[in-house]
Amino acid sequence: MFRWGVLSTAKIGREQVLPAIADADNGVLVAVASRDLDRARALADRFGAPYAFGSYEELLASDTVDGVYIPLPTSQHVEWAIKAADAGKHVLVEKPLALNAADIGQVIAARDRNGVTVSEAFMVSYHPQWLMVRELIAADAIGRLRHVQGAFTYFNKDPDNMRNRVELGGGALPDIGVYPTVVTRLCTGKEPLRVQARVARDAEFGTDVYSSTKADFGAFELSFYLSTQMAARQVMVFHGDEGFIEVKTPFNVGSYGYPEIELHNRKHTESTVFRFPGASQYRLQAEAFARHAQGEDVAIFTLEDSVRNQKLIDAIFRAGGHDGWEKV
Repeated sequence: MFRWGVLSTAKIGREQVLPAIADADNGVLVAVASRDLDRARALADRFGAPYAFGSYEELLASDTVDGVYIPLPTSQHVEWAIKAADAGKHVLVEKPLALNAADIGQVIAARDRNGVTVSEAFMVSYHPQWLMVRELIAADAIGRLRHVQGAFTYFNKDPDNMRNRVELGGGALPDIGVYPTVVTRLCTGKEPLRVQARVARDAEFGTDVYSSTKADFGAFELSFYLSTQMAARQVMVFHGDEGFIEVKTPFNVGSYGYPEIELHNRKHTESTVFRFPGASQYRLQAEAFARHAQGEDVAIFTLEDSVRNQKLIDAIFRAGGHDGWEKV
């Protein structure tokens, strides 16, 4: 069994990733670290982990842990991913891994010099609904892909929430903009050439709270909008000349609905619905990561892929500052 530790008691870990590790068939949570030992002990007890530490350094020094999951604030991801790798631990780190693509190079260097697995936690890349979308596009089920359209929004104006704090790496593009970009790249195998964007920031928080983006992939376009101050919605549509694929709950399966995709023909007179009952993207992620860390030839989201996705986010921020195209 792969022995997991977690750095911090963050909500995403408590509610999504740690329950998935508990359900996984090849891993077990053995340690929790927090700067508050009482909080670490409480979370460890909740999941039956035998060890609780009052500092992240103590957990990384422990030989009871094979790898760590890092759900710290975004601004601390690179620092602690490197520290964990240098401690000889495998590292699954929450998205976004970094706030600019250039910073990921030092994480790659830490991975390579220590011979460990390091991966950004894009759970969507493990969900069978996205593997199905990729297969359908590759099989020309919608003919020539011409346009990809997406939206991801929620409403959060809590000034204490890390998503609204610039110094912690908050903002819509770092938090949720990475999803439409990564699934488009995943399903098409293509990379963007240039982007246009409008980016609006909150006057009080300073974070980006709305953006509208058009990305040129050469053979097709991706357009999507994001907001952290709009009614909750998420959808992705892949539109070709012979039909289109609509992904009903593309990212937060369970919170926004059930995993379901619809394949429509050209005249919208026929459709096929694909459902994926019981599929847990967080469990699939935990199991794939553990197998890869233990030496199996299993596909995971690589750091090189993280660089490519972050380059697109970086370009969107740059494009938001002027009219016209920005090269990725």
